[in-house]
Amino acid sequence: MKFGTSGLRGLVVDLEGRASALYAEAFARHLIGIGVAKPGSTVLVGRDFRSSSPGISATCIGALVRAGLSPVDCGAIPTPALALYGLSLNAACLMVTGSHIPDDRNGIKFYRPDGEIDKNDEAGITAIAAELDKAEIGFDPGKAADRSAQAEALFRARNKGLLPAASLKGLKIGVYQHSTVARDLFVSVLEAYGADVVALGRSGHFIPVDTEAVSPETVSLLKGWAKEYGLDAIVSADGDGDRPLVTDETGEPLRGDLIGLIAAQFLGADALVTPVTSNSRIERTGSFSVIRTKVGSPFVIAAMQEAVAAGHRSVVGFEANGGTLTASDFAVAAGNLAPLPTRDSFLPTLAALYLRAQRGEPLSMIAASFGLAFAAADRLENFPVETSASLMAHLNGSDDNLAAFLAPLGVITGKCNIDGLRVTLDDRLIVHLRPSGNAPEMRCYVEAGGEGEARALLRLGLDLIRDWAVGTRV
Repeated sequence: MKFGTSGLRGLVVDLEGRASALYAEAFARHLIGIGVAKPGSTVLVGRDFRSSSPGISATCIGALVRAGLSPVDCGAIPTPALALYGLSLNAACLMVTGSHIPDDRNGIKFYRPDGEIDKNDEAGITAIAAELDKAEIGFDPGKAADRSAQAEALFRARNKGLLPAASLKGLKIGVYQHSTVARDLFVSVLEAYGADVVALGRSGHFIPVDTEAVSPETVSLLKGWAKEYGLDAIVSADGDGDRPLVTDETGEPLRGDLIGLIAAQFLGADALVTPVTSNSRIERTGSFSVIRTKVGSPFVIAAMQEAVAAGHRSVVGFEANGGTLTASDFAVAAGNLAPLPTRDSFLPTLAALYLRAQRGEPLSMIAASFGLAFAAADRLENFPVETSASLMAHLNGSDDNLAAFLAPLGVITGKCNIDGLRVTLDDRLIVHLRPSGNAPEMRCYVEAGGEGEARALLRLGLDLIRDWAVGTRV
């Protein structure tokens, strides 16, 4: 098992049983060891709807009890709701979720009482797990008191106070429910603002929805529903509800970084923190400072904390998938919005819909008005980690290697290796190659002058990766 850009991830067959017990106990011992918890301290446990999550959650509860902590079961709940409840109680949290990855994989996200763990915490947990692995520890499942209703109520109240009353009245909004734990909360929150809500596509089995690279099959569903019901927008989220999916009136998904940008403008941020994968033209859209990071919430959170320490009074972070984080207090309709330094799908979704209501224009027109570069992204699934590492080593090995690899696309005029390789070509095209930090996937992000050009560039970029992988296996 290993940590990626957002928690521990792995195949279910590897994570179930002993492995999840090892890491849950290691997490507890780490918290006690660094002094942020003591024996008997409360730790919250939540989970998503994938088939393996209840069993892994029970195993983690048993391990936490064995380590001397007092777990509380928060049930199937969005990750930001669990994190918010943890902050309110000054309690650590453990979320069993694989986010957007397929049902045969799962993961665990860990939170200290003050928020997400950082890279130093990950190293500490990993080291303790390695030591525990040498011993014959058990992994009996456990049970804990259920506080799911309290955790959900707190998050619902936060989101019902973001916008003015009845501010979405007159909008007809679809909620693609699939298997996200955010599905019922989205309906209740949107209805509270006066929206006419249509629930769509509820599923009894887990459907992996990647909001950063929405599949053609999902887009087809969304477009069909938008036309059938005459919707102003469709909203959804990934499996654990921390990444938003918002479409325009045609069912076309909006870019996640655009949704995050809208949220930052809604809050009046003076500093934006976002990974290098977010649109290159964000710097041109306002008077705020823009700070770029590696991909992953730990890097965004660390940079947000640095921005606050440097004197910025209103700091917002968002990732290219749209998940939005706050590091400052903000004034909203109901008063003060406390910081929530973990990815959240509700804030950016509500901000985008509010902008739609305020402007009285279709979301497609609003999206175009921001003047962002046309961007596209996709991934090659089941792409061996070793192959990704070999490709990146080859491209970073010399400028000649990189130039030869990208020669079919153009001449290189600039590059950035904050995370993976982000290359600018002579006709202002951008190609960014990055191995996934938590799955056997190779990702490709592109920007171009037009939508068709961006999609064509994306296909060519993925083809280059495939051809190289095949060539190295011959």
